[in-house]
Amino acid sequence: MNFQILFYIIGIVAAAYLIGSISTGYILVKAVKGIDIRNEGSGSTGATNVKRILGTWAFFVVMFIDLLKGFLPVFAAKYLEHKFNIFPQISILPVLVSLGVIIGHSRSIFLNFTGGKSVASGVGTIFGLFWPAGILTAIIWSAITYSTKIVSIGSIVALLLTPVWMFVFHQPLSYIVYCLAGGIYITLYLHRDNIKRLITGKESKVR
Repeated sequence: MNFQILFYIIGIVAAAYLIGSISTGYILVKAVKGIDIRNEGSGSTGATNVKRILGTWAFFVVMFIDLLKGFLPVFAAKYLEHKFNIFPQISILPVLVSLGVIIGHSRSIFLNFTGGKSVASGVGTIFGLFWPAGILTAIIWSAITYSTKIVSIGSIVALLLTPVWMFVFHQPLSYIVYCLAGGIYITLYLHRDNIKRLITGKESKVR
């Protein structure tokens, strides 16, 4: 492998991780209320927990910014992949950047490796990789969350279906593998406490 290309890859993925590590929810709650959101509600820095503290307007602000936080680095990675000819035949750079973003969001270097559950930023990466799959994911999340009034159910189902959309639309194998691995990381690992509450019927509903 060309060491210059390897240097580019490491630098781009590291930048994606740092962007993912910028916690919108933590910053907003700290600025408005002066408190650490990690000590409130579920302890997550994500949009759902922000809503419990600041209300619906803050939910949508955090959701939108976190979506952009996932979309923009991946969009840029696809451009750089072709500009610098960084293995475009296997589409690996956008996938590595996507992983950097969601890991950064959930394990932020600025918050002692704590963070959110990477749903919005994860969906943002899907939009960046292949926007029709992103739209389908957003629609399914909205429909399930609206009908059940439980955000975690919508998130789990919508994200676990993303590799299906990538397969159906004949996207690169690397995209399918990312959606499968990322979906499992976000839904089964980061949402493990939510799953326990769902099983016991104690998961909170949105109002």
